[in-house]
Amino acid sequence: MKRLLLVFALLWVCNMFFYAQINTSRVMLMGRNALYYEDYVLAIQRFNSVISAKPYLAEPYFYRGLAKFYLEDYAGAEADCSLALQRRPYTVQYYTLRGLCRVNMEMYESAIEDYRASLQQNPMERNNWHNMVLCMMELEQFNQADLALDSMMHLWPRESSQCTMKAQVSLAKKDTIRAEEWVDSALVLDNYDGNAWSMKSSFLIKREDYLEGEKALDRAIVQKPRVPILYVNRALTRFQQNNIKGAMSDYDQAIEIDKNNYVAHYNRGLLRAQVGDDNRAIEDFDFVLSLEPDNMIALYNRAILLDQTGDYRGAIRDISTVIESYPQFWAGYRQRASILRKIGDVYGAERDEFRVLKAQMEVRTGTYKVQKTTRKKSERNIEDYNKLVVDESQNAIDNYSDEFRGRVQNRQSELKCMPMYTLGFYRKSHPTRRYLPYSSLVEDFSKQNKLEQTLMLCSEELSLDSLQIAYHQGRITSDIVLEQNCQLVLDYYIVRDFESAMSVLDSVIVSVPEVDPLYYFLRAQVRTAQVEAQPINDDELRLRYMETLQDWKYVAKSFPDFPYASYNMGNTYVKLKDYSSAITSYTEAITRDSSMPEPYFNRAIAYILNNQVEKGLSDLSQAGELGLYQAYSLIKKYSKK
Repeated sequence: MKRLLLVFALLWVCNMFFYAQINTSRVMLMGRNALYYEDYVLAIQRFNSVISAKPYLAEPYFYRGLAKFYLEDYAGAEADCSLALQRRPYTVQYYTLRGLCRVNMEMYESAIEDYRASLQQNPMERNNWHNMVLCMMELEQFNQADLALDSMMHLWPRESSQCTMKAQVSLAKKDTIRAEEWVDSALVLDNYDGNAWSMKSSFLIKREDYLEGEKALDRAIVQKPRVPILYVNRALTRFQQNNIKGAMSDYDQAIEIDKNNYVAHYNRGLLRAQVGDDNRAIEDFDFVLSLEPDNMIALYNRAILLDQTGDYRGAIRDISTVIESYPQFWAGYRQRASILRKIGDVYGAERDEFRVLKAQMEVRTGTYKVQKTTRKKSERNIEDYNKLVVDESQNAIDNYSDEFRGRVQNRQSELKCMPMYTLGFYRKSHPTRRYLPYSSLVEDFSKQNKLEQTLMLCSEELSLDSLQIAYHQGRITSDIVLEQNCQLVLDYYIVRDFESAMSVLDSVIVSVPEVDPLYYFLRAQVRTAQVEAQPINDDELRLRYMETLQDWKYVAKSFPDFPYASYNMGNTYVKLKDYSSAITSYTEAITRDSSMPEPYFNRAIAYILNNQVEKGLSDLSQAGELGLYQAYSLIKKYSKK
């Protein structure tokens, strides 16, 4: 009999192991499907499940890192790739992805190490050679880049892209003649190489051979029709040949491809002004100023156009702002004087004209210069307000090769804390989060007070419909009769009668000996809602929040395994702008429950507000991993800063 039982036990263990294998494989497949369909947050949740069940596998770490990479959480993705490589150190893909993460974090030395490691495993990974050369160029290691390109030319002798990269290295070394020779070599190998034609056009434009430059750009655009800089550059060649209509058509095309293209909007605004299309020119300069509010050159151009369209007050406002930044911009004084005369302000006009006259009298010598028709984007000389912009940073088209598909989920998120946890009967569901707030203390509290509905912890309260509100309003009278204090408090809270709820709570806490600490939690919850519902002065607000803190602290001290009080305490400190104390409170909540996502998110915000951005980004990555997708847009925003 014992032997039979042992056999059954062994069969049961084998069965469970077999089903566990099937289950994790299925979840892994679901995660990869979500990744393919660009649902990156859901994919991360699936891979988290596999990692929890089988932390020794490398693949789920890699794919979770890939999802984070698409969400532009490069630090989190790099960490996951490192974990994957610890488990499987000879996989080229893992090095490739970690290299791309490090490139995006500007860790070029480390990226080169990854690319070298991947090429040791597979020397024919052409994209990794390509990216390694670009990293070397970023570090100004031009000789090493040249040697790497020589190796690439040996492996792929008929590829023109190596020649264009050689040309970029030569340009970086200030050897323009050699660079053009390499571009010509690329075109001999491949007459349809769009990058080579683009580079060829830049040499022709510098020699002011605009007709041939336009032809070269025509060839480049045929091969790369969705690259906006090619249209911007061709517009410049057409403008130099007095083909205004063709230039404007190219700027239109560039903006259609990239609606935020600064150079195209700015230059199109100038050309529209030149042909008398003033209102649409103003629209272009409005857009430029929305991107760069302190761009005085664009502001002055808009002022001239506002003057021409009859908006004299707007023109004076813009010119006055420009003059504040450039007090010796005499053309601005003359323009403002002219507008002031139009509105009848003769005194103001004469004052500006006198300043210009005085400056002219003080000038003893002058030199004549041939004026160019363009300026570089980085040049901000206000006297060049009417010149077209050349974006000198975008001559080369080569970018880092990325073999992984996908796009970033660009959802805008504010730098705003997640709401505090409350006790209630209704809560929102979050499909991307696995975390379900629970505490046996809340369950026991609900049973002791004989509540009619299930009491739960809510990270976000659900908006109720009219029937639900009427239900709680109707129950308040019977609750008073029955003297069910906790039920009464919650009913008052739900119908937003905070004063009555506070009155009941104060009465219970004072009169009942050894009252349950969760009554203090409820009082802090109600007081916070009461404070935020009615406007009060700053001193009173601070006093109320300090009273709330005392209640949170009492609950946290009474229940050491209850993280929600510490978390709410952190939220209150953020409201008081005491970010160091907030960080301490959130850390305490995380220590008590490390799977809770909100403390990571809110601690990240406290770090950022406390000028500790790097620590904040690390916490945002963890919050995103735990299902708070809002973290990823903040990672994208603050990584750049």
